[in-house]
Amino acid sequence: MVDDTTQKLHIGSAKSLPAYYNALVSLLTLLLISNIIFVEVIDMKIHVTKSYGDRADRSMSTWIQLFRSYNKIRAKESAYIQSFGLTMNQFQVLEVLYHRGDLSVGEITKLTMGTHGNTTVVVKNLKRDGWISSVLHENDKRSSILSITDKGKTIIEDLFPRHAKNFEGYFDVLSDDEVDTLFSLLRKLNKAQ
Repeated sequence: MVDDTTQKLHIGSAKSLPAYYNALVSLLTLLLISNIIFVEVIDMKIHVTKSYGDRADRSMSTWIQLFRSYNKIRAKESAYIQSFGLTMNQFQVLEVLYHRGDLSVGEITKLTMGTHGNTTVVVKNLKRDGWISSVLHENDKRSSILSITDKGKTIIEDLFPRHAKNFEGYFDVLSDDEVDTLFSLLRKLNKAQ
């Protein structure tokens, strides 16, 4: 019986793999047929975990791969954006104002998927540094409409072309059809939530 914790079976280097192969295949086949375990092979290590059903196991593995990919790409882009003296949150606000035009804090919060409190702090700092400006909303004096300044436009125009190229590079491993399929599947998953 396999407990709930992940167990690792180190099968040695690729050169020693044939010596273990037959015994390993027999064991894994028996366990998989019995539907006792879920197996994932990563970097020549086999991770054996309790199964929660084929669909649940595949769904969790897919989520993990999606999350790992997101974290790796976000870390690379955060480093690139920080090289311009901006945080990722500051960049997101500037980018949405640059591409969408004048917006309220609430609209920016929704588009950047941030929290209202965090967006308010980011906006305050961007206004202080001259990247954006604000005017009172003409229909609701409790709210402000934010605009990107010339200084903000300049930095977005300097960094965004390379930012777009970076994303093109991250997806180079996929064909155009695979990118389209991935987009469609992720959009479908997003809309179902």
